[in-house]
Amino acid sequence: MSLLTHLLTCLFGMGSWVSINGLWVELPLIVPQIPEGWYLPSYLSVIIQMANIGPLFVTLMHRFRPGALNETAVIYTIISLGTVASFLLGFFWKEPVVVAGASRSVALFVLTFFLAVVDCTSSVTFLPFTMRLQPQYLTTYYIGEGVSGLLPALVALVQGVGVVHCINSTQSLNHTLNSSDGAVTFDLQAQYQPANFSAEAFFFFLSAMMLVCLLAFLLLNYHPSVAREHPSSRYTNGVKQPAQKKRNWAEKKPMMDPYRPANQKPRSSFGTGSYSWLQVCYIFVVLAWVNALSNTVLPSVQSYSCLPYGNNTYHLSVALAALSNPLACFIAMFFPIRSLLLMGALTGIGSAVGAYIMGMAVLSPCPLMVNDTAGGTIIVLAWILFILTLSYVKVIIGVILREEGHSALVWCGAVVQLGSLLGAVTMFPLVNVYGYFSSGDPCNTKCT
Repeated sequence: MSLLTHLLTCLFGMGSWVSINGLWVELPLIVPQIPEGWYLPSYLSVIIQMANIGPLFVTLMHRFRPGALNETAVIYTIISLGTVASFLLGFFWKEPVVVAGASRSVALFVLTFFLAVVDCTSSVTFLPFTMRLQPQYLTTYYIGEGVSGLLPALVALVQGVGVVHCINSTQSLNHTLNSSDGAVTFDLQAQYQPANFSAEAFFFFLSAMMLVCLLAFLLLNYHPSVAREHPSSRYTNGVKQPAQKKRNWAEKKPMMDPYRPANQKPRSSFGTGSYSWLQVCYIFVVLAWVNALSNTVLPSVQSYSCLPYGNNTYHLSVALAALSNPLACFIAMFFPIRSLLLMGALTGIGSAVGAYIMGMAVLSPCPLMVNDTAGGTIIVLAWILFILTLSYVKVIIGVILREEGHSALVWCGAVVQLGSLLGAVTMFPLVNVYGYFSSGDPCNTKCT
């Protein structure tokens, strides 16, 4: 294995979701300066789901016109689009346009749609591209995908996004209209601190990260030391092939399965036939479930589950949960256990922890142990365990499907987007329409 290829694969994977993740962590700075205010997250959720037209198009082309879509050209196009859109956001994100007599952030919405198309389409293009590399680099790609959420969060922390100082505010309450005697009460008021650098600079940073992803992809295709990782260099799935094999052998033939005896009949027509159709359905259902929970369902209520315990608890849970994703991928690099039973067990554990987090969000602003330090510690640990277990499951499913061939990875990306879509469609009305969740005050706890 090449250290350079590991680095390039990680940087390539980093570009998968860095733009949208960066946009979300920058919301506390964006919201006060645009007409939509805190309705913006609702609009962004709808826009991002509309962008699933990108992966839908790629998946349908792969299914009905196989080979008609140049995968490499699509990747170059979407990364370039993401670089330009992020750069333009730095100039136009707060420029309003009057529509039907009201100011609207049209430029922000349009550029967000392009960024969302880039990131959503990466699920069905970036992942299948790893078939051109040896299997070990798939886990490295997932590490890069985890870094795409961690890096913007760390930069936002340095920027000082959402940092709150609790200051004393004094109020005088008169008991009677004709008396000057009154009671003085002391309350804490949340005061958001100014950022260390502007949102414009942050968007330029995101554009630079997309440019790094573009350069990494370019080197993965053309750097001489990476050439042996491609099927054309007589290496397919890490196994040396005879020289007379054609360049596109890996994409037209099923990948060799080292875990199935040569004389055993295929159990299904999916990939190498290592798994029955029931097992294939089980794998994809688990994949959709864990992505729905980790990408949309629980993140949409993270503030409700953590803020009642304090602003520091919230920021700590965000940072450590983002760190847990690449950490799980790093663990999977050394312990790539392909057990379907373990996959189900870890999914059950992650789902149970997720149920606890959801329960605390529903109870907000008065969750369990809200006035106890242990309550904040438990919710932070819950977020770490939740992301750690489900991220490991996602990597293991990716490893399994990678062994089933290029087509399996395309469907893997499509199911990832489908799960995220179903999670978003479920949570949007609960959070934004029916208002089932109530925010906690980071400075004042009004629970008894």
